[in-house]
Amino acid sequence: MPIPTPHISAKAGDFAPTVLMPGDPLRSKFIAEHYLTDAVLVNNVRGVQGYTGYYNGKKVSVMASGMGIPSIGIYSYELFNFYGVENIIRIGSAGAIHPDLKLRDLVFGQGACTNSNYAQQFGMPGTIAPIASYDLLEKAVQTAKKLGFTYKVGNILASDTFYDDGAGSAVWGKMGVLAVEMESAALYLNAARAGKKALCICTISDHLLTHEELSSEDRQNSFRDMMQLALEIA
Repeated sequence: MPIPTPHISAKAGDFAPTVLMPGDPLRSKFIAEHYLTDAVLVNNVRGVQGYTGYYNGKKVSVMASGMGIPSIGIYSYELFNFYGVENIIRIGSAGAIHPDLKLRDLVFGQGACTNSNYAQQFGMPGTIAPIASYDLLEKAVQTAKKLGFTYKVGNILASDTFYDDGAGSAVWGKMGVLAVEMESAALYLNAARAGKKALCICTISDHLLTHEELSSEDRQNSFRDMMQLALEIA
């Protein structure tokens, strides 16, 4: 498919090799304005803001993914396959479903369980396990240790449902799943198919077991650790 694509108006070369993907377009704008120098808006189709600038002299892009597997499935596919992007690091919020996690903790998604049928399109004769890039995961762990951030590595759940009419996401906790979000599985599968790298880094914004949650102001302040970490490993 030629570029621009139906969902991204950027030109060839507009994106850096590494793209950070928050769900919220306003968070994309926040990162560009507060962390990047010489940031340029390279995409604003449907208000999904994408910027490219420099972090400590390194070219980095940030673009929103929207909410859910179908949305990040489209954007990550186009970035990997049409814009030559090599690495996508999702940065978002997650709900804890493991008792050892606390609000503001960072979670690195080593693997992504899912209740989605996204993988069915690949025609696998079995069940594929969507996993993160080990290179990016190792960098995230080492950088989190260096910066003194509290983190946990393990399985996360990429759910198609936010409002669940059944047992809910917490049941996954009995299998050691750490937290639930809504995008990682599609991102990991697209990266695998394209031969690229991906990692999901989340901040715990609420806890499904204790029912604690951060305020909107606390979320913004708490997410700064996650943003800094992702930029450092980009």
